[in-house]
Amino acid sequence: MADIILVEDNPHNQAVFQAVLWRRGHKVQVVEDGERALEVLESAAPDLLLLDLSIPKVDGWTVARRLRASGRPHLASLPILALTAHAMRGDRTRALEAGCDRYLPKPVSPRELDRVVQEMLAGARKVA
Repeated sequence: MADIILVEDNPHNQAVFQAVLWRRGHKVQVVEDGERALEVLESAAPDLLLLDLSIPKVDGWTVARRLRASGRPHLASLPILALTAHAMRGDRTRALEAGCDRYLPKPVSPRELDRVVQEMLAGARKVA
């Protein structure tokens, strides 16, 4: 079981992503905007961050960059899975350059989300 923070403002996506993660027994905290995500991450130490890049207040690109530049080891090395419905040419590269570890364009199938999350958690555990 992993602690996962899901930063997603769409209620439908929240429900779908939570269901996939809960089936694996993960604990999921949902945050609806980037500003709140940064606040929560000041005191949380999740195993994985699922980050919509198009969120209100502070976008996901900025959240990822701030986490990587924070100077705090648990934030600088936090595995980040970028998610976006606005998949434009170059967005994957921009997400990786911003500090995200993986990138999935929406809509994401539950099977694909589960597979990538499990791979990321397995990789995170190997490093720790």
